[in-house]
Amino acid sequence: MKKLFYLLALSLVLSSCSEYQKALKSEDIATKFQMGTELFDAGKWSKANRILALIVPNYRGKPQAEKLMYMYGRSFYEMGDYITAGYQLTRFENGYPTSEKAQEASFLAAKSYYQVSPVYSKEQHETVEALEKLQLFVNKYPDSEFLPQANELIKELDYKLEKKAFEIAKQYNSIAYFESSDYLAAIKAFDNFLADFPGTSFREQAMFYRLDSAYKLGINSIKSKQEARLNTAINYYNSFNKFYPNSEFKAEADKMNEEMKTAAQQYNTKS
Repeated sequence: MKKLFYLLALSLVLSSCSEYQKALKSEDIATKFQMGTELFDAGKWSKANRILALIVPNYRGKPQAEKLMYMYGRSFYEMGDYITAGYQLTRFENGYPTSEKAQEASFLAAKSYYQVSPVYSKEQHETVEALEKLQLFVNKYPDSEFLPQANELIKELDYKLEKKAFEIAKQYNSIAYFESSDYLAAIKAFDNFLADFPGTSFREQAMFYRLDSAYKLGINSIKSKQEARLNTAINYYNSFNKFYPNSEFKAEADKMNEEMKTAAQQYNTKS
């Protein structure tokens, strides 16, 4: 019985392959269209894409073109060819703006850019582009069924950019070695980060490492610049302590503050 089942299954597979090969070789574009549709509906994206690609030029301007171009663009997405999918699905939406599939195509086109967004440690051109595409989708289709998913993708990409910017600023702090220019660059990087991402989840860490950079700059400065730099660092401490009085970095921050206040006393003593 089991052997008979396998034979029947093999027969169906061979028959399916035979029909597919016949459609590929056929000169009848309607036969190709039908086979491509059947393969698309069955989730056989690569085969569907291959046969649909053969007839795309033949259906330009015809009623069937809308369905064909949707299947063609969507098959690229399902195959994981996101660059081509983004292009083809955007092309579909622009070509058929009133189609019932236009909204889905727009979302998948934007999501295609999300799919090629690299890890945060790499250059983030694709991430910025994906955010722009997703935001355009949200603005264009504010009542879309895909809106919750689009917002989640935007949130994820925003976090990636935040982490990238935070790690760059933190790196300035890490590589600094008693060079005022390095500490100044770190402070500037953290100032920019906090201004660019006011609601960031890295805010506590950013404020602490900014304080750390300012502390090291002030303590190691030459006398002519030390007073002003210590006062700036102490202000950073006060701000950090105000917002995060129970921070995991509190003990270290308090130690810095005591050292800075001691160093600053010499400038507060009138001669």
